[in-house]
Amino acid sequence: MDDGLDSTDRRLIELLRGDGRLPAATLAKILNVSRGTVQNRIDRLIERRVIMGFTIRLRDDVEAGLIRAQTALEVRANYQPVIEAMKRIAEVRRIFTTNGRWDVVAELAAPDLATLDRALAELRSIPGVAASETNILLKEV
Repeated sequence: MDDGLDSTDRRLIELLRGDGRLPAATLAKILNVSRGTVQNRIDRLIERRVIMGFTIRLRDDVEAGLIRAQTALEVRANYQPVIEAMKRIAEVRRIFTTNGRWDVVAELAAPDLATLDRALAELRSIPGVAASETNILLKEV
């Protein structure tokens, strides 16, 4: 399947993954193209929804106090409305569709168990959710 990306697009994406705040002038120098070319390519990649947004990465200790969990959901029928509802829950950090027993898996982070419990109750009450299973993450190894 042709995604329409050339080697410059792929290298640009790789550089932005490493540091999404790199200035266009720096990217242009690395890629050996003009600053305008870099900006036009970024704009085109955003317009085509190849680039869906820019984010930050935090040191592990910055969020050390958060309780993290993964919740797997079984969804009746179309899962897209369920995913849209999940996106409105602040504690939901990432959402994945999957195969096997569970249809959707969500990563959650909450400051305390009471907040995590409320978020889980919210997830389970979304119309279309048939079943769920949650694992609290203890330690990354």
